[in-house]
Amino acid sequence: MARESERTIVSRLFELGEDRFNRMVEELVSNPRFADALGRTVQTAMDAKGRVDRNMQTVLSLLNLPSKSDYKKLATKVEALQGSLVNLNIKLDRLLAQQQAPRPERVKRKPPPPKGPGNTSTEL
Repeated sequence: MARESERTIVSRLFELGEDRFNRMVEELVSNPRFADALGRTVQTAMDAKGRVDRNMQTVLSLLNLPSKSDYKKLATKVEALQGSLVNLNIKLDRLLAQQQAPRPERVKRKPPPPKGPGNTSTEL
């Protein structure tokens, strides 16, 4: 029987049309009694959700299971480690590239002969 009354209410709302429905919702929302009741309902729902969240955290803790916030913390740490590994890989690649790059060979020059009083450039 509740289903039939729900269907009739929904069907009546469809029959009213969008304009009339919007006007009815505006009137309902502008009613201070409805706004107060809605505010209390929302506050009660938020309080209930807070209690459920705290209880769930307690249960997960007792069962030694990680919570959603624990997973978020771990994901943040894993992302930081991945960033560090990427930076480390880039640095390693640069070092390997420097080691494998051909180095220009140094040309060894003969030292010039010592200049002095007994040194002559015309030797036999």
